[in-house]
Amino acid sequence: MRKWWWKILCGLLVIYTIVAGFLMPVPRLDILNETIRNLYFHVPMWFTMIALFSGAFGYSIKYLRSGRLQDDIYAAQLTNVGILFSILGMLTGMEWGKYTWGAAWSNDPKQLCTAMCMLIYFAYNILRSGMRDEEKRARISAVYNVFAFAMMFPLIFVLPRMVDSLHPGNGGNPAFAKYDLDSGMRLVFWPANAGWILLGCWIASVRIRIALLDHKRNSIF
Repeated sequence: MRKWWWKILCGLLVIYTIVAGFLMPVPRLDILNETIRNLYFHVPMWFTMIALFSGAFGYSIKYLRSGRLQDDIYAAQLTNVGILFSILGMLTGMEWGKYTWGAAWSNDPKQLCTAMCMLIYFAYNILRSGMRDEEKRARISAVYNVFAFAMMFPLIFVLPRMVDSLHPGNGGNPAFAKYDLDSGMRLVFWPANAGWILLGCWIASVRIRIALLDHKRNSIF
């Protein structure tokens, strides 16, 4: 039970997010209307992505210090699941933009910078797939992962704030938390973040176990 408590908590939080996210009342705001419910899904996807990429960054640093291939496996799988959540974050954002901005893709600075960040991480997997030597792949991937993580913050949090943007919290446009995230929404929003992050960690842990087993089997044969 000590090993499963966080997975049970994850399941409860995600179920609560889905049920409460669709059924609990939300502020009646112009243009946004019911689409504000996407806040429980879109924003947590990005938080989960950042959490997973942060973990991958930590294990990449750890590999560069220790040289253990196990650390490279952790970094690679955390990055892969982070990429998955980045795609989910982009898709939920595009769906939201279609109803609030009039188009799924409007070349908004936030969209463009986020797409650049995603491409940098997509290139991580392309880089890994092009090398067969484990140690060389692990070493170069670790260095690249550190570079990708360093690029993520300017692209997502700095550059979009320096220009006009439709996205809340950027270019002088106030974020939801300042005006529109009322006490009722916070009862769902923060548990949603915790639930999706735990789900991302759960998926990553499964992929890590599979990758470690594959590595052990390949080492034997």
